Amino acid sequence: MAGTAENTEGPAVGTGGEPESSDSLRTFGAFLQALREHAGYSREEFGSIVRFSKHTVASVEQGRRIPDAEFVERAEAALGNTGALRRAVRHIARRPGLASWFRHWARLETTAITLETYECRVVPGLLQTEAYAREVSLSVPPIPDAAELEARVGARLDRQTLLSTERHPPSAFSFIVEEAVLVRHTGGEEITRELLDHLLGVKRRHWNVEIQIMPLRQPNHPGLDGPLQLLETPTHRWFGYSEGQENGRLISDPKSISILQQRYAKLRSQALTPADSRDLLERLRGAL
Repeated sequence: MAGTAENTEGPAVGTGGEPESSDSLRTFGAFLQALREHAGYSREEFGSIVRFSKHTVASVEQGRRIPDAEFVERAEAALGNTGALRRAVRHIARRPGLASWFRHWARLETTAITLETYECRVVPGLLQTEAYAREVSLSVPPIPDAAELEARVGARLDRQTLLSTERHPPSAFSFIVEEAVLVRHTGGEEITRELLDHLLGVKRRHWNVEIQIMPLRQPNHPGLDGPLQLLETPTHRWFGYSEGQENGRLISDPKSISILQQRYAKLRSQALTPADSRDLLERLRGAL
C-alpha cells in the first residue's frame, strides 16, 4: 500500500503517486522560483495571488508537480506577462519510465467534472489531514526518509485544491468510505479526532462534496474486490482507476467502466445517506 495513490503521493513509478521529477520539471521550477523571488513574493504570498496553495507552488518549484495551464497563466500575470513561463512550460517532459496509465489519470483528474471514490483501506487522499497523511506514509514499509515524507504529504495536500468550489465549473465529488477505516484510529486518538473534525468541515465548506460511510455490518457487499475510482471528463467520457499492492490501472474499456459503475451504484445505495453519515461522524467524534 505504500505506493498507492491514496497512500503515497511521492515520486513512484507505476504506482499512482506524484509524477517523477525530470530535468525539465526541475528547470521550470527553478525558473519559476527565481522569477517569484525577484518579484519579492514569498511562496505563501505568491500562492494567494495565483489562487493556488503554497504547497502547490512548492511542488511546482521543486519539480514534483506538472503545472496546469491555469497555474501558468496566473503566474504569468503575476510576474509581468513576459511570456517566458508560457514558452518554458512547452519543454516540460515527464521521465519516460513513468507508467502511461498514471500520466493519463493525473491529467484527467485535474479537469474531471465528476469524481467518485470508494475506499476500504484509508481515508481518500483528497480528504486527509496533514497529520493523517504523515501517519499513513509512516505506517507502511518501506518507511520514507524525511525529504520523501515531505514530498508525499505536500503532494497529498496539493491535490485537495481539486475540491474547491471556485473552480469553473466546480467538480462534483462522491466519496464512500468504510466505517472500519475511521474506527481503526490510524495515528491515535488525537489524529483521528482532527480527521473527523476535518471530514465534517469539508462537508460544511464544500457543497460539491458528498461523503457516505459504509457501515461495519454489510452481509452483501459489492466492494469486496477493493477500492475503485471513476471520473467523468468535460466531454462526458468515463474512466476508471483501480490499484493494489505496488500497482495501479487506468480503465477505459466501456464494458469494464459499466461494471465499475454498477458496483459503485450498489455501494452508494448500501452506504449510509449523507445525513446519516454526518451523524455517524459526529458520534465517532463525540466518543473520542
